[in-house]
Amino acid sequence: MLCDILGVERPSFFMEIIAYTSAGCFYCDQLKELFKRFDIEYTAIQVKKDITLEDFRQKYPAAESYPHVVIDGDVIGGLTQTAKYLMDQGLVYSKKHGQRS
Repeated sequence: MLCDILGVERPSFFMEIIAYTSAGCFYCDQLKELFKRFDIEYTAIQVKKDITLEDFRQKYPAAESYPHVVIDGDVIGGLTQTAKYLMDQGLVYSKKHGQRS
């Protein structure tokens, strides 16, 4: 990461987001749309294409479904958990709750 190379602290708005996805997964597509809608940068890793299923299972044995999101090294979970986490961080908002400030 650039912040590590420069030896400076990472700003709170800059997160390393990794989304493990599966081809043809509706919830994975919805997650990607959420990131796109709110201009959130992330790395998508497609299981069985970019990483083997065995390697994914070894790295995240508790993962039960896709998408599987990891932010700054912490497992967040699937689509719902990720949306809630991003709302709590003020990075996304729902129409029901109004725009972010």
